[in-house]
Amino acid sequence: MITNDIYGALQLLVVGMVTVFIVLLIVIYLGKLLIWAVNKWAPEETTAKKVAPAAKAIADIDAITKAVIDATINQITGGKGRASKITKM
Repeated sequence: MITNDIYGALQLLVVGMVTVFIVLLIVIYLGKLLIWAVNKWAPEETTAKKVAPAAKAIADIDAITKAVIDATINQITGGKGRASKITKM
């Protein structure tokens, strides 16, 4: 009686583990198929990145805004920090 219970438990364990393994393989290969399909039929968008020089970026910010930013940095860092580059987002 105990032998049949152990045999049944081991059989259930093996069937469950094989089932989980097969399901995980299906998920992995469907994921790879989805990635392949998206890369093939939906090309990557290209965006032009505009890089402005630091001197021009600081000139674009008005004097009041620059003064407020400098005062905030001085207050937060106790006068030890400074802004080396300010750019508009």
